[in-house]
Amino acid sequence: MKTALDFSEIDASMLAETGGKAANLGELTRAGLPVPPGWVLTTEAYRQVATGLETSGDGLAERARRHLLQAPVPEAVHETIVTSYAALGDDVPVAVRSSATAEDLPFASFAGQQDTYLNVVGAQAVVEAVRRCWASLWTDRAVAYRESNGIDHASVRLAVVVQVMVDAQVAGVMFTANPVTGRRREAVIDASPGLGEAVVSGAVNPDRFVVSGGEVIERRAGDKHLAIRALPGGGTERVESVESAGDDGFCLTDAQVRELAELGTRVEDHYGAPQDTEWAIDADGRLWLTQARPITTLYPLPDATRPGLRVYFSLNVVQGVMGPLTPLGRSALRLVSAGGASLFGYGPAEPLDGAPFLSESGQRLWIDLTTAVRSRAGRVILPRMLTLGEARTAPIFDRLVQDPRLSLVHTSRRPVLRALRRFAARIHAPSRVLLALTRPPKALAHAARVGERLDERLRLPDNVTPAQRLDHAERVLAGTFPAIISIMPIVITGYGLYGLAAKLAGVPMNDLLDVLRSVPHNPTTEMDLELWDLATRIEAEPFRSGPVAELVRRYRAGELPPAAQQGVAAFLDKYGHRGVAEIDMGLPRWSEDPAHILGVLANYLRMDGGAELAPAALFAKGTEEARAAVAHVVAQARRKGRWRAAVVRFGLGRTRTYAGLRELPKFYAVKTLAAIRRSLLVAGEHLVGLGVIDSPEDVAWLDLAEIRAALDGGDLRERVARRRAAYEQEARRRHVPRVLLSDGTEPEALAQSAEEGALTGTAASAGTVTGVARVVLDPIGAHLEPGEILVCPSTDPGWTPLFLTAGGLVMEMGGAMSHGAVVAREYGIPAVVGVPDATHRIATGQEITVNGAAGTVTLPE
Repeated sequence: MKTALDFSEIDASMLAETGGKAANLGELTRAGLPVPPGWVLTTEAYRQVATGLETSGDGLAERARRHLLQAPVPEAVHETIVTSYAALGDDVPVAVRSSATAEDLPFASFAGQQDTYLNVVGAQAVVEAVRRCWASLWTDRAVAYRESNGIDHASVRLAVVVQVMVDAQVAGVMFTANPVTGRRREAVIDASPGLGEAVVSGAVNPDRFVVSGGEVIERRAGDKHLAIRALPGGGTERVESVESAGDDGFCLTDAQVRELAELGTRVEDHYGAPQDTEWAIDADGRLWLTQARPITTLYPLPDATRPGLRVYFSLNVVQGVMGPLTPLGRSALRLVSAGGASLFGYGPAEPLDGAPFLSESGQRLWIDLTTAVRSRAGRVILPRMLTLGEARTAPIFDRLVQDPRLSLVHTSRRPVLRALRRFAARIHAPSRVLLALTRPPKALAHAARVGERLDERLRLPDNVTPAQRLDHAERVLAGTFPAIISIMPIVITGYGLYGLAAKLAGVPMNDLLDVLRSVPHNPTTEMDLELWDLATRIEAEPFRSGPVAELVRRYRAGELPPAAQQGVAAFLDKYGHRGVAEIDMGLPRWSEDPAHILGVLANYLRMDGGAELAPAALFAKGTEEARAAVAHVVAQARRKGRWRAAVVRFGLGRTRTYAGLRELPKFYAVKTLAAIRRSLLVAGEHLVGLGVIDSPEDVAWLDLAEIRAALDGGDLRERVARRRAAYEQEARRRHVPRVLLSDGTEPEALAQSAEEGALTGTAASAGTVTGVARVVLDPIGAHLEPGEILVCPSTDPGWTPLFLTAGGLVMEMGGAMSHGAVVAREYGIPAVVGVPDATHRIATGQEITVNGAAGTVTLPE
């Protein structure tokens, strides 16, 4: 490997030799873009100096920096630096910039993690700047950044860019897509007089320009109170009280802004993705491009299958799963969606493709709501549904319908009514509603029979072939939605009567939340109460003292004390199909990995609390409070007429009978996914035998069609490894939009942010509690002290064992009828859901007040 390469010799494929920054500069140079000339000292030079460097252990960063600053520069490397620098001109001022192999990557920019030295003059000064760049690979911030992105320290090396300095009159940064709203092809330019370091480092409030469609649509003047200038002999200085260089107090003219935006378009077109660039304009007015890297914070766009602006809603958000889905998980949900779409008469030609309204992006699933947004019926129905299930999305919808690009085009209600009639007929909705109104025992029996029939469909003889297992999987998954959705007319009857009761009594629905406390027939609540009951019956040791990993080992070996061994086995036999992120068929169930359940039991057994705080007692108390709430509402209705009181009593009775069934369709769906997963793991054993994959669990990284094709043999191990790595990388994404437009815009980002300290959401469970917050991003291994307030992004049933010890709930997602809200009400936990950025704005240990009736969370002043 050469130790120095001119930019013209470098392309994007040379990352290992030149690092990310130099690879990009070489790529831009070869593309004919205006890049100042320069060269790179390759990673081979770093390797020679770093020989013997330990890349693990305590004090790693400090030891590595000391080694690189003190180790002698090999003579050949020193000569290469001196010779290559001289080739640029006599004592030419240069920028010496770090270029790490883990830098300017599509998923991690590492912007600012390593050092840059500006206006370096003289060969020896360049050598010393190179040495300091090498050492900067091991700053504390760079080490922490690599660890947070899962990058092995030992795999990273550093090249050093040496580039002719631009004597910048004006400089700054330009994003070729709006980094705040996500809108593509909308350039955002920050500019300030002098070197761009003033903008990059945040030392100045720059002028800001936004360009769309070749027009400057926004200008905002910064204070520009200082500039960083190059000194004649090397180095830089800060100059105070800078005069603006352009028209109207701005440092750029509109013509220069448009020229910059055009350059940004050329760069983006070259890479095929939005770019974060740095630029400078010299004394002659010439525009230079000094750096380009991918904008790593933008959420990737769903694949657009239809023209025009599209509106996508996150299925992951609806289900409380913020992380990505495995390929098998996405494939299964597509097949389930195809069965659901067929009920409305819109089933796809190929069921494995999924429903026509389903898209993928960022390894997550998205629902295309464009037709609903642009239809008269959709504008009536959708906001009501969102208010109940995902309240934060409802105001976003209100703003979307005002966008002229999403004008009303579907004015007739007939297609919607036809689809609804077809759907209602196929699930026998009229007869189910009548049954719910007139014969509750029969309605509950129907819900139970759905589960019994499902169990029958899931049974397979042991001697079926792998191909038959796949046939069975596809048949059952396609039929899952039609089978389980027949319960929903009964549930909707209960909630419909709830709304009717509120109207007849003249009581706001938010004031009726106590009616929904401790409702029966909820499988998630029953599961949580059984888990707590198990904790009261098993031996305290080794749960109180043993680590979770040891508990798992002993359980699998059958070595737990008898009551615990038998009790855990019985619980998992009944509920082992559940898990965190359980809608993803590719992920293990509790029966496969009982660590979460054993950890929860350990937490319960370490708690001190009286019998009055036991969940069973609290649940019984909630039942009494619900009866009192019903009596109060009936009394309110009686003031308006005796017949109203009778109807309200009847309606709320039916509501309490059926409300708990809301969780039953998902319970059955997850049971189906778990059974199909078990069956496909057997098929996976067959693929291991063929040498296609390394372990049965690797089927998670293939879709259903790929598994079927793999039955004929082949080698998919590289594909599995690549997809697993991509999944782990995507799982680190910190922000997932709930609504996304096909031009990249996140509509929620356009809204005004809430005032500092004022957190508001949707009232979900009445009551007020003040307590210590516990921010939990992953329930596995989480510990909640009794009375602590759980603050989390969202929840699915895998989270709910934590609810038994929570004093309150604050959730970023959801509405009054979302999963977390329903369970919180049943446990009598004050809850507020749909609170923007709650997990960032609240810190563990803060004392906060949750008002579940007002929908507010108060932080300390």
